[in-house]
Amino acid sequence: MAGDFGKVAVLMGGSSAEREISLISGQAVLASLVAAGVDAFAFDPARQPIWTLATQKPDRAFIILHGGDGEDGTIQAALDLMKIPYTGSGVLASALALDKIRTKLLWQAVGIPTPRARLVQAAEEAAAVIAELGLPLIVKPVREGSSIGVTKVARPEEFAAAFATAAAASVASPSLPDGRQEDVMAEEFVAGIELTAAVLGRSVLPLVRIEAPAGRYDYQNKYFTDVVQYHCPAGLAAEKEAEIGRTVLAAFAALGCRGWGRADLILRPDGSFSLLEMNTAPGMTGHSLAPMAARAAGIDFGALVLRILAEARCGQG
Repeated sequence: MAGDFGKVAVLMGGSSAEREISLISGQAVLASLVAAGVDAFAFDPARQPIWTLATQKPDRAFIILHGGDGEDGTIQAALDLMKIPYTGSGVLASALALDKIRTKLLWQAVGIPTPRARLVQAAEEAAAVIAELGLPLIVKPVREGSSIGVTKVARPEEFAAAFATAAAASVASPSLPDGRQEDVMAEEFVAGIELTAAVLGRSVLPLVRIEAPAGRYDYQNKYFTDVVQYHCPAGLAAEKEAEIGRTVLAAFAALGCRGWGRADLILRPDGSFSLLEMNTAPGMTGHSLAPMAARAAGIDFGALVLRILAEARCGQG
């Protein structure tokens, strides 16, 4: 099977705030492909223009760039123009999924449960935001991942610092016609069990339940400590896990996603749940959740990488 893939470029690194994690993920994917006999090589678009990839003539690209250009449709558009099939979602789905506000608007339109949220232009909007969403609430960048720039606000006086943190971490968006920016959002806080659901092809892998110390599932604890506990299987009733799986697949399809991805969600004590976001190029590190879910389904890391690569294609379909 490895010989069927031809020459494969593993896109890793990039220039986003998640560069470090992308490099770790990318090296793991590259090593796995090489071990399987695939003619694979590393390509870092932060070190050389993406267009130079055309001179290396890969038959496929495995995108393991996190955030920024790697997940906002930019790299996907370039690969489409070069007619290089790639893993994961196409241009539009990638752009939508990275934009948490537009993801929510689409999900709300089709009935996918997701916490209430609003854009925030300035720290001075604290009173209005709190009146609408209540306390505690979450302030975070609109277009970032790995919990970068995310703050839980429990008291009104914490809002200004949370806004500054999110703004500093934000991937800047083009100004709207009236000069406004869409970089920071506030989101209703949902208390409950943290879960993640990895999608592979047309199936949802076993859910992973996350237990972080004091609820701090932040960048440091996600990748660089062992204090977070992961449970897969998640220990939910089969009926509830199936219900969540159906909703995640509907959310994935609503965004136009394909290939693979991962949804983060919260399960409330009353059994209801809300989806927070969809990741179109999930992590593949030693702490990452998609490989963990795959193992629970009997799919080892090497087989997971090959299955993702097998779905590589160009265009939106």
